[in-house]
Amino acid sequence: MQTIAAPTLSYGQRLVAFAHLCKPRVNSLIVFTAMIGMFLATPGFPPLLRFLVASLGIALVAFAAAALNCLVERTIDACMARTSWRATARGEISPLETTTLATLLGASGLWLLHTWINDLTMWLTLATFVGYTIFYTLILKPATPMNIVIGGASGAMPPLLGWTAMTGQVSAEPLVLFLIIFLWTPPHFWSLACYRRDDYARSGLPMLPVTHGVAFTCQHILWYTLMLGAASLIPVSLGMSGWFYLVAISLLDLVFLAYAIALCRRYSDALARRTFRYSILYLTLLFAALFADRLIA
Repeated sequence: MQTIAAPTLSYGQRLVAFAHLCKPRVNSLIVFTAMIGMFLATPGFPPLLRFLVASLGIALVAFAAAALNCLVERTIDACMARTSWRATARGEISPLETTTLATLLGASGLWLLHTWINDLTMWLTLATFVGYTIFYTLILKPATPMNIVIGGASGAMPPLLGWTAMTGQVSAEPLVLFLIIFLWTPPHFWSLACYRRDDYARSGLPMLPVTHGVAFTCQHILWYTLMLGAASLIPVSLGMSGWFYLVAISLLDLVFLAYAIALCRRYSDALARRTFRYSILYLTLLFAALFADRLIA
């Protein structure tokens, strides 16, 4: 049987492929929430050099985790229309190249955090990396339809990392930010999984819409959206934010809740897609409102 060799990439194409493996769009939101964590942890503005180095260190480790995720899931990605274009799925980038890329990025990021920030942030960032690449990607994702709930802890860590980068300690405030992202992750990801359920069925991953159906998943989206709405008000009760954030998050929560209710009452793939897109906007505006409220105060 004749095999077809994977197309050879030019140097420029290879760099672009490497960049895509780092999932810059996803990780831009991760780094943004870490940056807001740094601002909230510091009276006034954080020291610029420390802020930039911490942001870069966290970003590099996040890029490394994304690249390894693409490597581990390359056969799964090849079955899904959403991810079949990735260089690892197409065989255009070898496992050795991907591993080397991830090692260089991750090691550089951890070195920056150890040398210029503090060891607590370095260890927490390493734990986040291990949690995402091993516990979520290798163990949880193929094992249980509740994978995104448990594995969401890794994605919720960035504002906590930003906080410890500035203060060197963990306190109630960053744990609240962690809780908000932790509760945001299931409705965000399940709305995507609903309209991509055929992709996930082909991949063999036990995603909730595949194993329990769309209606059951939409009910869970609604419950988690309600819990998220409650958690999003905690910054006000803790004195982390004031009237501006309260008004902004109340409006954001009402819109998210309306989407969740609509999914339960009249589901469509188009509505699930809009819910997924709004969830990204929701988290971005939530953290932007926290930042703006701090400036106003």
